Amino acid sequence: MAGYWLKGAALAAALLVSSQSQAFFDFGKPKSTPAAQPASVQVKLPDFSQLAEQTEKWVVNISTTKHLKTLPPQFQGVPPEILRFFFGIDPRQLQQAPRQEEVHSLGSGFIIRSDGYILTNNHVIDGADDIIVRMSDRREFKAKLVGRDKATDVALLKIDAKGLPAAKIGSSRQLKVGQWVLAIGQPFGLDYTVTHGIVSAKGRSLPDENYVPFIQTDVPINPGNSGGPLINMRGEVVGINSQIFSKSGGYMGLSFSIPIEVAMNVANQLMTKGKVERGFLGVTIQEVNADLAAAFGMKRPYGALVAEVGKNSPAAKAGIEPGDIIIEYDGQRIEKSSDLPPLVGMTPVGKQVKVVVLRKGKRKTLTVKIAAKSGTAEAAASAEQPAAASDFGAVVEPLSEKEKAALHLRYGVKVVQVTGGPAAKAGLQPGDIIVSIAFRPIHSPAELEKLIGKLRKGVKYPMRIIRRGGSFFLPLVL
Repeated sequence: MAGYWLKGAALAAALLVSSQSQAFFDFGKPKSTPAAQPASVQVKLPDFSQLAEQTEKWVVNISTTKHLKTLPPQFQGVPPEILRFFFGIDPRQLQQAPRQEEVHSLGSGFIIRSDGYILTNNHVIDGADDIIVRMSDRREFKAKLVGRDKATDVALLKIDAKGLPAAKIGSSRQLKVGQWVLAIGQPFGLDYTVTHGIVSAKGRSLPDENYVPFIQTDVPINPGNSGGPLINMRGEVVGINSQIFSKSGGYMGLSFSIPIEVAMNVANQLMTKGKVERGFLGVTIQEVNADLAAAFGMKRPYGALVAEVGKNSPAAKAGIEPGDIIIEYDGQRIEKSSDLPPLVGMTPVGKQVKVVVLRKGKRKTLTVKIAAKSGTAEAAASAEQPAAASDFGAVVEPLSEKEKAALHLRYGVKVVQVTGGPAAKAGLQPGDIIVSIAFRPIHSPAELEKLIGKLRKGVKYPMRIIRRGGSFFLPLVL
């Protein structure tokens, strides 16, 4: 019995050990060893101290003063008859001798030439009567406004000085998403404040900003940083800090900078010509979404869809047509419609460029001679889709000759009512004018109904319409 007890005790001890080591009674199975744990990845953050020391010499602070003429506070907003009747004051005397009030603002900038040329934002100096530039060594200069460009929010200043430290100009095109960048400015008036972050995105298109493919970063930017440089890790300027997205007025993680190529193009034109000329193609474009891509027989959405071509414009003379999809401009691939306007705007006036379009599924290369953009804004894309017949879900009527002349159209039908079906799904609205479907012109309601009867079910077709004077395409599915 003792022998059995010893064997049992030994067995129990062995089981206890095996439960801890996972190695008891493998019955011939190979022993497994725990997988080796990967070594922890250590990311060393960069030291920005030398970079800040090298670059702050050519960063400047800009203070502006506006002289506003106002009435004395006690009389502001008081109707003239009240001034006369109750106070015995002639309002004309107040207008002739108004009180001057000074409004001050702060911003940043940077020296681009040793002889005193400085870049900043247009909104920093907009409406300023006096502009004072202060250097890092505390010297102050009165600046002269050489010129400004509201469309890109760039302004060029000049101070009377020589031998100044000038910024190294880099390239925003070489920036990659995720790379470190640095900003120097005076947020809330705090001189030479350095902040850092990474590039969050490139080529951002913001509302009402057609000519600037913004660099998006998470660099903390606040009031007073405007006009300051965005600097890469080589100490080169790659952008001008210009805007933030904010619901509070302060930094919320989204900052936007003007690419240095855009800013230097404006600066060079202001220095040499005293004005900014912007290239003009003469087309209205819209984004190619998934439905439109399918309607045009594309494997995926890309390019800029031409919805309208201006009469006698460079595009019209080159043979660009509504329905063409611009996929390449002057050697640059067009992925999004917002890629095109900045490229056209920066093209020198008179230059001939190659434009590659997709037309009915085939590539076509055209040569366009870029003209100067006038003060009149290009038409903006708008509208929606189809019309006519019971299978279509809309009632249409012919266009009068007067309507055709007003819209510069040779054909088209007007949507009177949308009853449902494909027309409603496409987004057609009363008042829309259907110009073509699947690139076939629509001359009459009967022609529309006939065409609808021939189109295949379930296939997406591009439909060109005019809405409120604007032209664009919609995908029609019957």
